[in-house]
Amino acid sequence: MKAKIVNISYLTQIIFVLFLVGSSAIGQRIRLDPPGENDFILDKAELINEEDLDEVLKIVRTLSQETATPIVVVTIDSMADHGGRGMSIEGFSHFSFNQWGVGHAKVNGEDWNSGILLVVSKGDRKARIELGAGWGHEKDQLCKQIMDEQIIPNFKQDKYSEGILAGVYALEQMARGKTLPKKVRPWWHPLLLPLMIGLTIFTIVSLIRRGASGWAWVFWAVVFGFLWFLLISMLSGSGGSGGGFSGGGGASGSW
Repeated sequence: MKAKIVNISYLTQIIFVLFLVGSSAIGQRIRLDPPGENDFILDKAELINEEDLDEVLKIVRTLSQETATPIVVVTIDSMADHGGRGMSIEGFSHFSFNQWGVGHAKVNGEDWNSGILLVVSKGDRKARIELGAGWGHEKDQLCKQIMDEQIIPNFKQDKYSEGILAGVYALEQMARGKTLPKKVRPWWHPLLLPLMIGLTIFTIVSLIRRGASGWAWVFWAVVFGFLWFLLISMLSGSGGSGGGFSGGGGASGSW
């Protein structure tokens, strides 16, 4: 009889814990109102300049009208400011997407859910592309490419407005099934070729004049050390009702 009492008590504790966990998950809400129905942009962190804002709005409004695929852009100072303290950027974006009902669950009676949410948290130095369930995980790799090649390189240079515009344009191309724009390259990339040519000429001249004792070897040691540093840096950075709902697809990035 005691054993049964202990088992019942243990079972009650488990049910109580599950109830608390479930209640917490169900009650989780992001304290952030969505942008207006035809606004698509909520720039709480004031990262987008006026010129780029007009261009982004033009892109997302046209895409929404022609394909019923909205791209919603949200910038915030930090997730903690809006009920997301301790939350991952993936969780924050997922809850926001479902809470707002980004996009349309159905269009003309067909399952749709092609909404796209871009969240940028400046203070947390994190960004997320969250896709509606209609995308599945089919476009995850393209989202990762957009994050790594268009958005994050700009953010690393504090060019937030440019990065958001580039990301939105690339997402629009993805949504239309078109080729993604070329990768954003750092300002110093075009200088590499003339630099290497100049150093090669310097090395040849130094070897002819002074042999192995020339300064060419010192310069090449510095050059290779610099190139190694660049390589390591690049690798470390590859770093509502009736509305749509997230399917967990997309990509995240940090800077």
